[in-house]
Parts: sequence; C-alpha cells; structure tokens
Amino acid sequence: MSPFQFPALDLIFLDAWIMLLAYYAGLILGVFAFVHALTQRADAYTAAERLTKPAWLGITGGGAFALLLFSLNGPGAMFWLAGLVAVLVYLVDVRPRLIEVQRGPRW
Repeated sequence: MSPFQFPALDLIFLDAWIMLLAYYAGLILGVFAFVHALTQRADAYTAAERLTKPAWLGITGGGAFALLLFSLNGPGAMFWLAGLVAVLVYLVDVRPRLIEVQRGPRW
C-alpha cells in the first residue's frame, strides 16, 4: 500500500491508519528538524560540543529525505526507520543543547 492512499474508515483497517499516521508524523518531524538545524547559528554547534552545522544539516536532511522517499510498511522500512532515528537523535540530543547554549541554562 502506498503511503498516499487513504484506507477505508473501518476498524479492520486500524493498522493501516496507524501506519499512515506514523508516516506523516515522521515526515513532519523530519522537516521540522531540518528547518531547525538550518536556522541555528553555526558557532552554536561547536559551543554545544556537537558535530558541525553542515554535518547536522546532512544528517537531518538525509533523514527527512528517507522519511519522504520510503514508507514504514514497504521494502524500504529499514531506511525509513534509520531516517527517523537520525531525526530523533537531533531533536532529543542536539536541539535542547543548542537552545541551552544560545539562551543560557534555565533554573
């Protein structure tokens, strides 16, 4: 099933709706992570002791592209999951550190 075909509104297709929701949620997260990485200052990455800005742009851009190109329920599911993991690593590890470096710690 292509990720762009909507399943029928029936309880039998609940798994298809969950997969479709996961596909679009992952895609939104991927685009958000790439745009966030794009809008941050380059020196903030080195101040946060993380990889450089071009490296994270490549990681999040590649992850977002994999999330767009492959689907969770097809033969490219492994690439979709790898893209999701790359995007989630940025969102969970790098993004909070960048925000802390640029704004200062909260207390």
